Amino acid sequence: MENYTFNSFTLQLEGLKVTQVSVYPVFFFFFFSYLLIILVNVGIVVLVFIDKNLHQPMYLLFCNLPVNDIVGNSIMVPRLLSDILLPPSERLISYYECVVQAFTTHMFGTTSHTVLMIMAFDRYVAICNPLRYAAIMTNKMLVKLTVSAWGVAFVLVGILLGLTLRLNRCRTMITNPFCDNASLFKLSCESVFINNVYGLTFTVVLFTASIGSIVLTYTKITVVCLTSKNKSLNSKALKTCSTHLFVYLIMFLCGMLIIILHRFPQYSDYRKLSAILFHIIPGSLNPIIYGVQSKEIKKFLSNLLQSRKSLPSL
Repeated sequence: MENYTFNSFTLQLEGLKVTQVSVYPVFFFFFFSYLLIILVNVGIVVLVFIDKNLHQPMYLLFCNLPVNDIVGNSIMVPRLLSDILLPPSERLISYYECVVQAFTTHMFGTTSHTVLMIMAFDRYVAICNPLRYAAIMTNKMLVKLTVSAWGVAFVLVGILLGLTLRLNRCRTMITNPFCDNASLFKLSCESVFINNVYGLTFTVVLFTASIGSIVLTYTKITVVCLTSKNKSLNSKALKTCSTHLFVYLIMFLCGMLIIILHRFPQYSDYRKLSAILFHIIPGSLNPIIYGVQSKEIKKFLSNLLQSRKSLPSL
């Protein structure tokens, strides 16, 4: 008969199942991945704010992604690294820390979608209404779009976690490498029907809005490009939109993989790994993709390197 511990404030994380031989290779893989994420994302944010040539709506809106990647990974990865080096029985986490981690994890995923949606709107205005772009994408509009992206995610995730916090807990094992909403409400012995309904509705609404906005904006952009004989416009559209679309596809495919693997309990270890990679892969690649595609960023880095080379050696 299962022993129940009601409303315990100390929980145990199952963590990743790593063999003794693989502990340090896995640890250093995640450690260097985290260092890369912090360096490239902080670097891109600093670069955008110090270079006036990058004070454009496209780059200012993009800065939301690096900030989201830094926060999302900083809450999850350091804790994961410490747990990898501990035996399973010592992977303990307080209930409140677990709630914060779950909230941040879902904010990360939701904000990734909402930020890419407002970036799609920016590309739509730039290509389909170039003469009105400056009038539409004002500083006030940028603030509204940014607040909307984070505000919508905050409300949706707040309700998601709020429904879980109302439940009494009778278990203490988090069957995941890190805390998320599903892991938390599975600790309860009460009915979680409302949680499942809202979670499903949340996912459907978010994915429908996200995919719908991308398809709609890119369809209109494609029509404009096909009917326009302006080679400069088409070239600009191809470069900026391909970058945005590539970033979106990486995030979307990583998210879909987790959802698909949820349907196959026998692949739970792969699902756990894919959930971690959902944080790491986009966080590592987003700044690099934008940096490689951006003429302004490449020019800034080139000038910076040349100025350093021209400095007299001491």
